[in-house]
Amino acid sequence: MKFAAIADVHGNCVALEAVLADIAAVGITEVLNLGDHVSGPLEARRTADLLIERGFPSICGDQDRRLAKPDAASTGVTDRLDYQQLDPNHLEWLGNLPPTMVYRDEVFLCHGTPRSDTTYWLDRVNDAAIIQASPIDDVEAEAFGIAQSLILCGHTHIPRVVRLRDGRLVVNPGSVGCPGYIGKRPVIHTVQTGTPNACYAILERRPLGWNVTFRYLPYDHISMAEMARRNGLPEWASALATGWVM
Repeated sequence: MKFAAIADVHGNCVALEAVLADIAAVGITEVLNLGDHVSGPLEARRTADLLIERGFPSICGDQDRRLAKPDAASTGVTDRLDYQQLDPNHLEWLGNLPPTMVYRDEVFLCHGTPRSDTTYWLDRVNDAAIIQASPIDDVEAEAFGIAQSLILCGHTHIPRVVRLRDGRLVVNPGSVGCPGYIGKRPVIHTVQTGTPNACYAILERRPLGWNVTFRYLPYDHISMAEMARRNGLPEWASALATGWVM
């Protein structure tokens, strides 16, 4: 089995197109999508249309869940931009996505953790707002009850592989379309990957276990940074232009 895993596109259709072209160029036909598909100050409609057309096995991220059930009292700037672009069929698609999925009996998909789409799994934020690798005991506790040998998650936008002590693998493929952001919980913190390139993972089951390859792709990120700036989101613009939130 060999496939690609994508996550956290966040409406960056230009990055998504570059990733899908690269996936096709290396001869991969199966793609799994781990959520947070359209939210952001970019191209929600075009991204949703492309993903719906492709019909990849996909799950719902926390941002997808929120968009599908709008609450006017909590709608932020990016939500308002998204709702200006999205039609009822787009919101219905988001609302019908499952929170988790098992693919071909061998791969478990979730957005944050198997039980929460808002919890960081392979990384944690300490009291000083510094992001650290999660302790193995904590990672394994979240994986309790998952039988599949490969577990995929997203949400943090940070590509990472963790091998559990029983041999199972937990993989975050990184973010296709958003290389940095400011998080609010448990304390305000900054996530930044240090590169504006789009990121995804290729996974292949081999006799000795799962092989994981991360691919970082250049694309026209400056056009997306300029779009974010025009839409009033300078932090997004910085992350898209440089990979850093400044």
